[in-house]
Amino acid sequence: MMIQRTGGGRAGRKFSARGGISQRPWTRLRNPYSPIEVLSAEEVERIHRASVEILEDIGIAFLLPEALDILRRAGADVDAGSQMVRFDRALVEESVSRAPSQYTLHTRNPEHDLTFGGNHINFATVASAPNVSDLERGRRPGNFADYLNLVKLAQCLNVVHFCGGYPVEPVDLPPETRHLDALHAFATLTDKAFHAYSLGRTRILDGIEMARIARGISEQQLLKQPSLFTIVNSSSPLRIDGPMLEGVIEMARHNQIVVITPFTLAGAMAPATIAGALALQNAEALAGIVFAQIVSPGAPCMYGGFTSNVDMKTGAPAFGTPEYTQAALASGQLARRYGLPYRSSNANAANVVDAQAAYESEMSLWGAVMGHANMVMHGAGWMEGGLCASFEKMVLDAELLQMMAEVLKRIDVNDETLGLDAIREVGPGGHFFGAQHTLARYETVFYPPLVSDWSNFENWQQSGARTATERAHTLYKAILADYEEPVLDPARREELDAFVSRRKAEGGAIET
Repeated sequence: MMIQRTGGGRAGRKFSARGGISQRPWTRLRNPYSPIEVLSAEEVERIHRASVEILEDIGIAFLLPEALDILRRAGADVDAGSQMVRFDRALVEESVSRAPSQYTLHTRNPEHDLTFGGNHINFATVASAPNVSDLERGRRPGNFADYLNLVKLAQCLNVVHFCGGYPVEPVDLPPETRHLDALHAFATLTDKAFHAYSLGRTRILDGIEMARIARGISEQQLLKQPSLFTIVNSSSPLRIDGPMLEGVIEMARHNQIVVITPFTLAGAMAPATIAGALALQNAEALAGIVFAQIVSPGAPCMYGGFTSNVDMKTGAPAFGTPEYTQAALASGQLARRYGLPYRSSNANAANVVDAQAAYESEMSLWGAVMGHANMVMHGAGWMEGGLCASFEKMVLDAELLQMMAEVLKRIDVNDETLGLDAIREVGPGGHFFGAQHTLARYETVFYPPLVSDWSNFENWQQSGARTATERAHTLYKAILADYEEPVLDPARREELDAFVSRRKAEGGAIET
């Protein structure tokens, strides 16, 4: 069989890959279906009112003096001693209303620009895993060599739209300069959109500048065209850390995309009910978005939902559960209530690439897709509740994402697709393999699978009797063997290299 890809070098070129397939072409996806709503309109408003009550009466701790000064000047009730900030509901509603409902994330390859908002949906890689694994070498700490290979896979897998963060943390690089090497790899090994971590002002400013250099644009154009995004997690319950707030400040001032995502696990960092966890999530998300809008009215923000539950016996996070899926659907309703783009995730808590990994990811994806998420983080490769990035899971998830992409194509009903002539041609008791209607659609009628094997048992046995995970292992290695770096203007490459060298000589990140 054959695999076809675009965007990783020789666009459209086919190469042999044992157990391989033909990928879907790169496509900007839109969700044509009505979102599933698990809450009534009144229930959405009750959660909103509860969230506003949290912000008014309890408050959120902002652990950065600069942020407290900004909020005080804007009219928030600030207690400098406790660092607690309380928001009047009018300030909340007025600030959130300034955030745009839709915007574009620009890349150095305009064909890979992404739209967030409306019914647009975009899938990302796994991000922030401390470990990495594959069948051949097992589980191991994150390192730069595996980091580079995961970024290359992201470039080659057409259904992966962007890099959602470091796919694995390269802990073998010095912490002060790690971000420079990691972002340089994003900017050179892929021409898709990428992320920078809000771990203090210096790292995020370096990320903004490297995104500008990679695109070859001026600072003025960067202010008009967001070219970088960051995820800001509140430290639930009711706290946003200083380094994250520094990231929000600089990203908002530079008109780059800030995705505010509380990490609310029901029973651990949030009430042990989905309604209570959603109320807390909503309050924390609103607080972060309000802050970004106070810093820079109209800055692109996104509502992030990441509410799930925990195993009450061990305290371990659980993902892809019924509760997780309900929360993902409800979070989409809350995001739409505020007219904001929505981020969700493809998550699972499985420790190996097995049936649990598959069905929990499927549950997560349905929650994200039918909740009308615009950004699906951890779309490919996430394992162990985020503790491990798996090469095989990245390919298997790409299979799931391709299937979701096909589901998002509306059924075409017309005289040709109804196939009445084919039914007349075949008649009673025949088959449609040789019908003209079938032959005309032989290579296009059904989606091209990545790793699925639809052979019967005997053919599967004769061909090697491999599992889907084993096929994914073979396929990821074949893709990497064929990878070619996307073309980058030599002047931009030289400027990127010089920037990284200079910043390393200066010591890298000031923050520890």
